[in-house]
Amino acid sequence: MNILLSNDDGIHAVGIQTLAKTLRQAGHQVTVVAPDRNRSAASSCLTLVDPLRVQRFDDENYAIVAGTPADCVHLALNGLLDTPFDLVVSGINHGANLGDDILYSGTVAAALEGRHLPLPSIAVSLVGSKDSGYAYMPNACHFETAAQVVLDLLPNLTQGQIPAEQVLNVNVPNLPYDQLKGFVATRLGDRSPAAEIIKQQDPRGANIYWIGTTGKPIDKSEGTDFYAIERDYVSITPIQADMTAHRSIQTLQGLL
Repeated sequence: MNILLSNDDGIHAVGIQTLAKTLRQAGHQVTVVAPDRNRSAASSCLTLVDPLRVQRFDDENYAIVAGTPADCVHLALNGLLDTPFDLVVSGINHGANLGDDILYSGTVAAALEGRHLPLPSIAVSLVGSKDSGYAYMPNACHFETAAQVVLDLLPNLTQGQIPAEQVLNVNVPNLPYDQLKGFVATRLGDRSPAAEIIKQQDPRGANIYWIGTTGKPIDKSEGTDFYAIERDYVSITPIQADMTAHRSIQTLQGLL
């Protein structure tokens, strides 16, 4: 397959480099278009006010200077490259994208930007420790496990059984590949609100603020992505850009 690879941790991140190497060794054509720096939690932000610059390393690796993950895929599919891609893969993210993480995730946003291809796009993340709410990676990271999971999934995406407008949000336990229990289709769980902001002062006495840590899982019941991950299964959640609350349309019309 001809694969466009992006992420939100930046082109030099271990996750995306491991995935690119693994896919190429398996015989796939891979082009990397990724941010030149970490743009985690950029969501689907596009850069509209400032121009974007491209740092080209070679014919297979491009960094978008100060660009977002969505910028990278948007440019790659709309004029930066002439390549007819078969698939967009975003990741491997350094940490989980579980539950309502996907609202903020640049990893998921990059995959959503590629959803108009004939095949679904994939967002893949390697899950951090439970103590951190799964958000951050420990020192020992099994990125090769997540890369192999992507290879396992690719043949299934050529069957046309998953709607092209959907994205597969894949979360992989941080384990050696032979310790995975299997693959399971899941729904998104839910987190508690994030911790309060952290207020500090800079050296000149002005107030500065840090966003608080990620909330802990509160809906991790059977069938959720959290449930699967806690039991060492790869969680695969089909998601879509249509955020319409369809069940409420008739009720709302009645009120109007």
